[in-house]
Amino acid sequence: MKNIVIFASGTGSNAENIIHYFKNNTSKSVVAVFSNNSNAKVVQKAKKLGVPSVIFNKDELYGDFVLSKLIELKPDLIVLAGFLLKFPEHIIATFPNKIVNIHPALLPNYGGKGMYGKHVHQAVLDNKETETGITIHFVNEHYDEGRIILQEKTSISDCRTAEEVADKVHKLEYRFFPKTIDQLI
Repeated sequence: MKNIVIFASGTGSNAENIIHYFKNNTSKSVVAVFSNNSNAKVVQKAKKLGVPSVIFNKDELYGDFVLSKLIELKPDLIVLAGFLLKFPEHIIATFPNKIVNIHPALLPNYGGKGMYGKHVHQAVLDNKETETGITIHFVNEHYDEGRIILQEKTSISDCRTAEEVADKVHKLEYRFFPKTIDQLI
């Protein structure tokens, strides 16, 4: 069995979609959801779907707690799905080329610190882009700079609000993120 661990900080719509995708898979499984926010909806969603959660604070992420929990779980892939903290270098070094992230834009544009969720979508709109998309990439020690695995585009020429852009981007995320994870392990 190949083990997948998901890190998320918020509502967990991508995490929920990934858990559903692998629910009846006999060779790959989501074994845990890690969150830095005990009140995050992702924790409730994981529990409802029968996936254990590990809650931690920033000190535990940058210390040994999270790393020791990951070593116990032996993940074949660590998936960042709406995880808002910078991923620690000591975990990246322990799991080289086994940590992936999804970004709601076409990197290298609209990446970096502070560029997440609605901030990205608003920046795309403010710059009058006609298309945007998603980037799935490996995680390295810099925000949104790891090797790109997949990019998918969508037209946003008809979008007037960040929410409309987000809807189109979410459709791409839900369609391509689980399949890409499946192909990586």
